[in-house]
Amino acid sequence: MDFTFRVPLWVWQGNAPASWHFMTLPDDIGNQIKFFSGARKGFGSVRVTVTIGKTNWKTSLFPDSKTGSYLLPVKAAVRKAEALVAGQSYDVRVGLEM
Repeated sequence: MDFTFRVPLWVWQGNAPASWHFMTLPDDIGNQIKFFSGARKGFGSVRVTVTIGKTNWKTSLFPDSKTGSYLLPVKAAVRKAEALVAGQSYDVRVGLEM
């Protein structure tokens, strides 16, 4: 099951200067993922395959108590390969790993 959406990339402002980059899934997509993913493992994470541009990778979505949706971590290799910039929106495809 795949979901496609467009969201901005943002930087988590934690303790580290070059911190983590994330995308927050839209609420409706997050609700569908909760419904279809069933029982989740540690921290409520959901295993997914992600595509941005020509780059595909496997990762986990993490529940976000602030928004009630999920956070998609975007690693540096993907940001570099796709020339992603924080604050810009991008098309994302997320497939549930069943």
